[in-house]
Amino acid sequence: MTTWKMILFTLGSLTTLVLLAAVAALPRYRVQQVGKYLKEILEEPEKGKELPRSLQVIGGELFAIRTRLVQQEELREQERRRQELIAFLAHDLKTPLTSVLGYLELLQDEPGLSPEQRAKYTGVALDKARRLEELVKEFFDINTMDLKLKHQEPVQLSFLLEQLLDEFYPLFATKDLQCTVEIQHHLVVEGDGDRLARVFDNVLRNAVSYSAQGGPVGVTACQEGENVVVRITNEGLEIPEGELSNIFEKFYRLDAARSTRTGGAGLGLAIAREIVERHGGTIRAESTGHVTAFVITLPRKE
Repeated sequence: MTTWKMILFTLGSLTTLVLLAAVAALPRYRVQQVGKYLKEILEEPEKGKELPRSLQVIGGELFAIRTRLVQQEELREQERRRQELIAFLAHDLKTPLTSVLGYLELLQDEPGLSPEQRAKYTGVALDKARRLEELVKEFFDINTMDLKLKHQEPVQLSFLLEQLLDEFYPLFATKDLQCTVEIQHHLVVEGDGDRLARVFDNVLRNAVSYSAQGGPVGVTACQEGENVVVRITNEGLEIPEGELSNIFEKFYRLDAARSTRTGGAGLGLAIAREIVERHGGTIRAESTGHVTAFVITLPRKE
């Protein structure tokens, strides 16, 4: 039994004993009230229940039970997401690894391959091996939260975005995506340029992965008051309204169908949120029909 489980078990046992002793001293009708209240918090522990005046004598013990139930539910949910994440990661690692092994075996077992075929198979194997490296690095970063800011200096966000978009045009071309860009000049923020580049890289990769073939991708950046606001939109997979607040969670995965076209372990947005918040900013998602927008807000530097 793990330490936190032992602690919860001990607290629960002590709370139960105190509660039983208190209940034993109550009249019968109050015992019925206790039973009714306990039934309500057992069915919906996350909802706060107003304690009846007649039960306030044992209110502390009852609220302790409710708090313990909420903590247990949160731990169960976190463990469920962790197990899902491990399953997803195993799937995502297996797919490129199978390709790497397959092409390397071809190169080894087929001496008659032409130079063009050898170059092609080597290129595919190398590409898949790099994808494996990215997945492992992504998983390591999100679990160790090794995302501390290495530098704090003025960052020319306008230039950073333009440079990053130049690097993304080959990826846009693979899906015939039409990218429109409106970036205000001289947008400067304070922070770590490498970490900020990773934020926008992750969000843009998400946009490419979930965009419909030939669809539009938009990138705008401008000053709004004391902030710089970057908006990245794409058209494709519809995100239900109830999911918008969850897609940045550490162990959350939107793509339940696990289509191989999306790739990744589903950690890019969680990493992006962590970095943005370390810069004193915010990131949120908006969805209207099949159009999804990610809005990143960062404090502007004079």
